[in-house]
Amino acid sequence: PPPPPRQPRMLNFRVEYRQRTTEVVVEEASTVGEIKHILVTELGVPVSKMQLKGWKSGDVPDSTVLRSLHLPKNNSLYVLTPDIAPTASTSQNSALPDSLNQNYLLVISHRETQKEYSLNFPGTRTIQEVKRNVSDLTNIPVRHQQWEGWPASASDDSMTLANSGITYPCHHLSVCRRSSPANAQDPTEEVSCADVHMISDSEGDDFEDASEFGVDDSEMFGMGSSTSRKSPLMPENSENEGDALLHFTAEFSTRYGEVHPMFFIGSLEAASQEAFYGKARERKLLAIYLHNDESVLSNVFCSQMMCADSIVAYLSQNFITWAWDVTKEANKARLLTMCTRHFGSVVAQTIRTYKTDQFPLLLIVMGKRTSNEVLNVIQGNTTVDELMMRLMGAQEIFTAQQQEDIKDEDEREAREMVKREQDEAYRLSLEADRKKREAQEKEEAEQVRQEQMRKEQEDEKEAIRLSLEQALPPEPTQEKGEPISKLRIRTPSGEFLERRFLGSCKLQVLFDFVASKGYPFEEFKLLTTFPRKNITQLDPGSTLLDAKLFPQETLFLEARE
Repeated sequence: PPPPPRQPRMLNFRVEYRQRTTEVVVEEASTVGEIKHILVTELGVPVSKMQLKGWKSGDVPDSTVLRSLHLPKNNSLYVLTPDIAPTASTSQNSALPDSLNQNYLLVISHRETQKEYSLNFPGTRTIQEVKRNVSDLTNIPVRHQQWEGWPASASDDSMTLANSGITYPCHHLSVCRRSSPANAQDPTEEVSCADVHMISDSEGDDFEDASEFGVDDSEMFGMGSSTSRKSPLMPENSENEGDALLHFTAEFSTRYGEVHPMFFIGSLEAASQEAFYGKARERKLLAIYLHNDESVLSNVFCSQMMCADSIVAYLSQNFITWAWDVTKEANKARLLTMCTRHFGSVVAQTIRTYKTDQFPLLLIVMGKRTSNEVLNVIQGNTTVDELMMRLMGAQEIFTAQQQEDIKDEDEREAREMVKREQDEAYRLSLEADRKKREAQEKEEAEQVRQEQMRKEQEDEKEAIRLSLEQALPPEPTQEKGEPISKLRIRTPSGEFLERRFLGSCKLQVLFDFVASKGYPFEEFKLLTTFPRKNITQLDPGSTLLDAKLFPQETLFLEARE
């Protein structure tokens, strides 16, 4: 039977668009354009106006197949629509559901100090939350705030900005402190009483009189901008940077919630090593967050920017985030020393030029071959969309540089691989030559040894031959009158040996004679011609007459098997 069909791989996308999150699940074989067509139905944004950001490889065309991007199962993307201006909402009755996704710019004038604050709020924020934020900026408790500019439809502080009837995208307001507690009872003034209804009238009198005993209103209600009411994000003169960052992370979570960027726990040098000096494919940008509790922008930036889901996800995916609190002068001086050591005096001087009300700062640092480069310095007076755009712009610059570094690293590794292979081949060649040389030397040594042994054996044989030759009795003559046997011996080389022996001579003398001529008894045998008989098998003590080798006989030598 045919194999069962393979199940397609599904990819999950979490898409952020203006405080709104949409989940999209598609097959891996789908294209980027198909995701956009799904988002058209969900978000109501035309494909031509939609910019889909957050891809690891930068911007990709709509025809790109998701499989070619090698994506994990779960992904985060962001939709930007710079060419679309949302319809202004002028009243509560004309406010549309989409207005909840809009950001409102509130230009708030503090009449007493002649300062003006430009604050961005999503449409889902309530008037009460705006007034609490303004309390941090102006040090005016909510119950003492006197407002001008709210529309008549904003009758309840629990109402959202989208439903309050304020002008989109920009609305002007003014605030000041009430001159006396009696003014709080004036029904013609626009006052938020949401915090007052929580206490009784008698308790209210007690709180009104509390200032006489040196107690600040903001401390009584916990809404002032004074840093004395807050535990510092970082202790002063901390000896260990890792312990300081642990305290920073714990206090940041207590203030702004658990959803925040994952801060690197360790020294600035360790964070730089983690971001810049690994494999090219594993490198990231370094985001340095500098907090200052004395800045009026810190609370708004942390709660609305740094803790936004889209910002947290993007920082976690593409950045190593390191943080420091510069509220205390000792900590700020320590930071400047660290920056001078790792990034140069220019970066430290740049940080030193920023004033307190320009904090917090987010420095985007990119590691380069020779020196690190600060790509961007993002100040606290920004919006989520602008922050995301600047983070993505820095990521695009980093991605281009990273691709070059990956190419250079791959080429360098390829060269090193070739060199290693060549070195290994050369080492193997040297090893083979060494073994060959050792084998040759061993063979030559064996030949010398064999030659020496052969020479020693020949010398020994020659010595034995000479000894036998000297021990032979003299050849007899006919004059003695004894029977004499004349023997003729044919050698294997065809030569003949002739000698006379007495008939009474032992066969051993005949054998010694043959051995003295180079044919030892152990290697050769002596045979008669006819009948064929092996003389060497006879008793060496018998005589030539006994062996019937008289008066003459022809013998031949034959090598033993």
